Amino acid sequence: MTPSDNDLFDSILDSMGVGGGLIGFVIYVVIVIGFWKTFSKAGIPGILAIIPIVNTLFLLRIARMSMWFILLLLIPIVNIVVSIVMAVKVGRNFGHGGAFSFFLLWLLAPIGYLILGFGSDRYQPVR
Repeated sequence: MTPSDNDLFDSILDSMGVGGGLIGFVIYVVIVIGFWKTFSKAGIPGILAIIPIVNTLFLLRIARMSMWFILLLLIPIVNIVVSIVMAVKVGRNFGHGGAFSFFLLWLLAPIGYLILGFGSDRYQPVR
């Protein structure tokens, strides 16, 4: 490789890093908007959706799960199961079934929480 090829390769890697970070930031902003509206429907101040770990704690509260589950979210593999259960319980509390919750609240969270937040769903906790 010549020095100019190396510079080109480095600039491509640098631009991908910035682009990837920008895409991640945009996805985070979309999720925060959906969380904000969802939290508001559940009677929780929407501003708490901005803080990363705090929003998970309040999502657990909306799902009517113990706050101790936040510790299970730190364990690899177990966190996947807990997050699926949490998504299903949040969906159930807004009147949706397991398929909606799994696909839209877990796999496609930005879309799912925008639907919950801006849709006509009401928060009705299941006992």
